[in-house]
Amino acid sequence: MKKSKLVDWTFGKVAFVSALLLLLILFALFVVLYKESSLSIHTFGVWKFITSKVWNPPAEKFGGAPAIFGTIVSTIISIFIAVPVAIGIAIFLTEIAPPFLRTPVGVAIELLAAIPSIIYGMWGLFYFAPFMRDKLQPVIHATLAKLPVIGEWFSGYTPGIGLLTASIVLSIMILPFTAAISRDSFKMVPDILKESAYALGATKWDVMKDVVIPYAKLGVIGGIILSLGRALGETMAVTFVMGNQPVIPHSLLEPATSITVTLANEFTEADTDLYLSSLFYLALILFVMSFIVIVVGKFFFLKKVER
Repeated sequence: MKKSKLVDWTFGKVAFVSALLLLLILFALFVVLYKESSLSIHTFGVWKFITSKVWNPPAEKFGGAPAIFGTIVSTIISIFIAVPVAIGIAIFLTEIAPPFLRTPVGVAIELLAAIPSIIYGMWGLFYFAPFMRDKLQPVIHATLAKLPVIGEWFSGYTPGIGLLTASIVLSIMILPFTAAISRDSFKMVPDILKESAYALGATKWDVMKDVVIPYAKLGVIGGIILSLGRALGETMAVTFVMGNQPVIPHSLLEPATSITVTLANEFTEADTDLYLSSLFYLALILFVMSFIVIVVGKFFFLKKVER
């Protein structure tokens, strides 16, 4: 076998083994989580566990609805806040900002992505939560709380920590991922396409709307999906500011919990087999949720892009 063919064969086998190893790791994680949560699965079942609102360790009654609700709602809110801002930042850096601003702002975005989540949590607890309580909460009560239908979602008075506070802190954490990937995707748009649009009389808004974003939408979608995965699994920052209350809140301002918050706060306190198994059950649900959301998101958006 010639040297070039040997190198090519070796490279192919290494790539195959690497991909197979990744699948084995995912399968092993699922098996371990399922095995450890089997006691809780057999005790409560699936539907009863995910719909029960009761989380009472002393009575050994465990329901995952509050944690699942907090995880889903905080993720959705953070994505809705972060994505428009991130895309706006990417557009500013690639099309509007003067050259002397692009480098420092770009470095600042990358620095935000590198900051440990516990730093965001401490900032959220000691600075943003009081600001939320003293400044934003009165504004929310005077505006959003008076709207019909959705007004109840913004009612009530809290010390500043709660579901909305956690969602805002989470949106700040995931914003750099979408912004950085969107910026790099916009940079890959050929200049000839933009120049042709400008030559036809298009404005900067027209070029961004009809040329840049459609051309780079796959990269933008990839950044959104990456941010979605980060939001679902974030632990420390959310633990500081969500409140750790195992209830489904009536208002977004009230304290709540999520799967990661419950695991972080209670894993060392699990003193019975059923308690520990129920925590593993929550971890299994988070694993499945993350997998399903990312797979469905990729499938849906890629199908839409192909059309």
